[in-house]
Amino acid sequence: MKIITEKIGLDTKGDPDLVNITGRIEDILHATGLKHGQVTVFVVGSTAAITTFEYEPGLVEDIREFFEKLIPRKKSYHHDDTWGDANGFSHLRAALQGPSVTIPFDGGKLLLGTWQQVVLAEFDNRPRKREVIVQVMGQ
Repeated sequence: MKIITEKIGLDTKGDPDLVNITGRIEDILHATGLKHGQVTVFVVGSTAAITTFEYEPGLVEDIREFFEKLIPRKKSYHHDDTWGDANGFSHLRAALQGPSVTIPFDGGKLLLGTWQQVVLAEFDNRPRKREVIVQVMGQ
Protein backbone atom coordinates (compact mmCIF):
# COMPACT_ATOMS: atom_id res chain seq x y z
CA MET A 1 0.00 0.00 0.00
CA LYS A 2 1.17 3.53 -0.78
CA ILE A 3 0.34 6.76 1.01
CA ILE A 4 0.71 9.97 -0.98
CA THR A 5 0.04 13.40 0.49
CA GLU A 6 -0.59 16.48 -1.65
CA LYS A 7 -1.82 20.00 -0.93
CA ILE A 8 -4.29 22.29 -2.65
CA GLY A 9 -4.00 26.03 -2.07
CA LEU A 10 -7.14 28.14 -2.39
CA ASP A 11 -8.02 31.79 -1.97
CA THR A 12 -11.55 32.14 -0.61
CA LYS A 13 -13.92 35.10 -0.54
CA GLY A 14 -15.05 34.68 3.06
CA ASP A 15 -18.39 33.56 4.42
CA PRO A 16 -20.24 32.07 2.76
CA ASP A 17 -17.94 30.76 0.04
CA LEU A 18 -18.62 27.23 -1.18
CA VAL A 19 -15.92 25.99 -3.57
CA ASN A 20 -16.19 22.80 -5.64
CA ILE A 21 -12.78 21.08 -5.39
CA THR A 22 -13.75 17.72 -6.91
CA GLY A 23 -11.75 18.22 -10.10
CA ARG A 24 -8.58 19.08 -8.22
CA ILE A 25 -8.93 15.95 -6.07
CA GLU A 26 -9.53 13.82 -9.18
CA ASP A 27 -6.38 15.30 -10.76
CA ILE A 28 -4.33 14.39 -7.68
CA LEU A 29 -5.75 10.85 -7.62
CA HIS A 30 -5.05 10.38 -11.34
CA ALA A 31 -1.43 11.57 -10.91
CA THR A 32 -0.80 8.94 -8.22
CA GLY A 33 -1.54 6.07 -10.59
CA LEU A 34 -3.24 4.21 -7.75
CA LYS A 35 -6.32 2.17 -8.64
CA HIS A 36 -7.96 1.12 -5.35
CA GLY A 37 -8.10 2.71 -1.92
CA GLN A 38 -9.35 5.85 -0.24
CA VAL A 39 -8.77 9.58 -0.34
CA THR A 40 -8.98 11.76 2.75
CA VAL A 41 -9.60 15.46 2.16
CA PHE A 42 -8.85 17.73 5.13
CA VAL A 43 -8.94 21.53 5.42
CA VAL A 44 -6.41 23.18 7.74
CA GLY A 45 -8.05 25.74 10.03
CA SER A 46 -10.97 26.03 12.42
CA THR A 47 -13.29 28.27 10.38
CA ALA A 48 -13.63 26.15 7.22
CA ALA A 49 -15.01 22.70 6.49
CA ILE A 50 -15.12 19.96 3.87
CA THR A 51 -18.38 18.36 2.79
CA THR A 52 -20.13 16.76 -0.19
CA PHE A 53 -23.33 17.78 -1.92
CA GLU A 54 -24.80 18.36 -5.37
CA TYR A 55 -23.00 21.53 -6.39
CA GLU A 56 -25.70 23.44 -8.27
CA PRO A 57 -26.75 27.08 -7.77
CA GLY A 58 -30.05 26.36 -6.01
CA LEU A 59 -28.54 23.99 -3.45
CA VAL A 60 -25.53 26.26 -2.94
CA GLU A 61 -27.95 29.05 -1.97
CA ASP A 62 -30.02 26.65 0.18
CA ILE A 63 -26.89 25.67 2.13
CA ARG A 64 -25.91 29.30 2.65
CA GLU A 65 -29.42 30.08 3.94
CA PHE A 66 -29.44 26.95 6.13
CA PHE A 67 -26.27 27.97 7.96
CA GLU A 68 -27.48 31.55 8.37
CA LYS A 69 -30.74 30.30 9.96
CA LEU A 70 -29.01 27.70 12.11
CA ILE A 71 -26.00 29.77 13.24
CA PRO A 72 -26.67 33.45 12.43
CA ARG A 73 -23.78 35.76 11.64
CA LYS A 74 -25.20 38.75 13.52
CA LYS A 75 -25.71 37.00 16.87
CA SER A 76 -23.31 37.58 19.75
CA TYR A 77 -21.04 34.62 20.59
CA HIS A 78 -18.79 34.06 23.61
CA HIS A 79 -15.84 33.50 21.26
CA ASP A 80 -16.27 37.06 20.01
CA ASP A 81 -16.03 38.32 23.59
CA THR A 82 -12.79 36.38 24.06
CA TRP A 83 -11.00 37.41 20.85
CA GLY A 84 -12.95 40.38 19.48
CA ASP A 85 -12.77 39.02 15.94
CA ALA A 86 -16.54 38.64 15.35
CA ASN A 87 -16.18 35.18 13.83
CA GLY A 88 -17.70 32.99 16.53
CA PHE A 89 -20.36 31.94 14.05
CA SER A 90 -17.60 30.77 11.68
CA HIS A 91 -16.11 28.41 14.27
CA LEU A 92 -19.52 26.96 15.13
CA ARG A 93 -20.43 26.36 11.48
CA ALA A 94 -17.09 24.70 10.77
CA ALA A 95 -17.30 22.55 13.92
CA LEU A 96 -20.78 21.39 12.94
CA GLN A 97 -19.76 20.52 9.38
CA GLY A 98 -16.33 19.03 10.12
CA PRO A 99 -12.86 19.42 8.59
CA SER A 100 -12.66 16.29 6.44
CA VAL A 101 -14.25 13.56 4.35
CA THR A 102 -12.94 10.18 3.25
CA ILE A 103 -13.89 8.90 -0.19
CA PRO A 104 -13.21 5.40 -1.51
CA PHE A 105 -11.88 4.95 -5.04
CA ASP A 106 -11.82 1.99 -7.40
CA GLY A 107 -10.43 1.70 -10.90
CA GLY A 108 -8.67 5.00 -10.30
CA LYS A 109 -12.00 6.84 -9.90
CA LEU A 110 -13.63 8.41 -6.87
CA LEU A 111 -16.75 6.51 -5.85
CA LEU A 112 -18.97 9.57 -5.60
CA GLY A 113 -22.64 9.63 -6.49
CA THR A 114 -23.67 10.93 -9.90
CA TRP A 115 -24.34 14.45 -8.59
CA GLN A 116 -22.04 14.41 -5.57
CA GLN A 117 -19.10 16.82 -5.42
CA VAL A 118 -16.50 17.59 -2.76
CA VAL A 119 -16.83 21.15 -1.47
CA LEU A 120 -14.72 23.45 0.68
CA ALA A 121 -17.01 25.56 2.87
CA GLU A 122 -15.40 28.82 3.91
CA PHE A 123 -17.17 30.18 6.99
CA ASP A 124 -14.72 32.84 8.17
CA ASN A 125 -15.87 36.45 8.08
CA ARG A 126 -13.07 37.48 5.71
CA PRO A 127 -11.20 36.13 2.67
CA ARG A 128 -8.62 33.48 3.53
CA LYS A 129 -5.77 31.54 1.98
CA ARG A 130 -6.72 27.92 2.63
CA GLU A 131 -4.67 24.77 2.50
CA VAL A 132 -6.46 21.51 1.79
CA ILE A 133 -4.57 18.28 2.45
CA VAL A 134 -5.38 15.40 0.12
CA GLN A 135 -4.03 12.06 1.32
CA VAL A 136 -4.38 9.12 -1.03
CA MET A 137 -3.93 5.61 0.39
CA GLY A 138 -4.12 2.57 -1.81
CA GLN A 139 -2.57 0.34 -4.39
